[in-house]
Amino acid sequence: MNVKRVAGAIGAELQAINLADGIDGELAATLRALLNEHEVLFLRDQAISAADQKALAEVFGPLQTHPAYGTVEGFPEVMILESTRDNPSKIEVWHSDMTFRQHPPSVTVLRGITIPEVGGDTLFASMTAAYDGLSPGMQSYLEGLTAVHDFSHGFRESLAEPGGRERLADAVAANPPVRHPVVQTHPETGKKVLFVNALFTTHIDGLPPLESAEVLQFLWRHASLPEFTCRFSWTPDSLVLWDNRSTQHKPVNDFFPATRRLHRVVSEGDQPY
Repeated sequence: MNVKRVAGAIGAELQAINLADGIDGELAATLRALLNEHEVLFLRDQAISAADQKALAEVFGPLQTHPAYGTVEGFPEVMILESTRDNPSKIEVWHSDMTFRQHPPSVTVLRGITIPEVGGDTLFASMTAAYDGLSPGMQSYLEGLTAVHDFSHGFRESLAEPGGRERLADAVAANPPVRHPVVQTHPETGKKVLFVNALFTTHIDGLPPLESAEVLQFLWRHASLPEFTCRFSWTPDSLVLWDNRSTQHKPVNDFFPATRRLHRVVSEGDQPY
């Protein structure tokens, strides 16, 4: 296996590896170590099955499902993320996956199935680098603060569609707002990370509304500075693994009216954070 860094703060491409050959204990440990080091890993030409993708995600712990997405037949853990002319993607902002849960995913495994000829890239940002890039005063200010994350806020556009509230009623009921520390310590690396995102975070507890809004807007702008990011151009059978605890990502929806279809599996990890 060859490991090639793709940017200064985040990301590495793994070359000369074929996951269809199986994942033994040594490879699993190597992937975990590389993910801790680089936060997002890119692989190409991985013609694997849904079962293989599920097994890969299980390397990082038990799996989670999602209340709002369809899944591959026979594999309820393998979610289908599809954007078409008639049903384009509504998620266009920087975010971490499923932070509306008390225990959000630790690792996401996303595979390219149907990829547009042009466009549809995904941007990634390191929340470790973003935290390190704050002044000591801002780091101190944020310590101990908690923020509210809300499923309904992240899926407000879907809820506003005709029949959307009825379709997602069970998901809304099962996912009330939760609270997470604004600054967290990664359970494996011990590094500090920012943990607020523009999709699901509504406000910071205990701050006046204006102050909360201004702090969050600053953090979201800061976290997506180019020096903290990298960019990936999808191809069929490309595969991306990222640490949801220490990164954010943003889809670039510049490929319409083409179709893009991805399969996603998420692991909840083996310890809380």
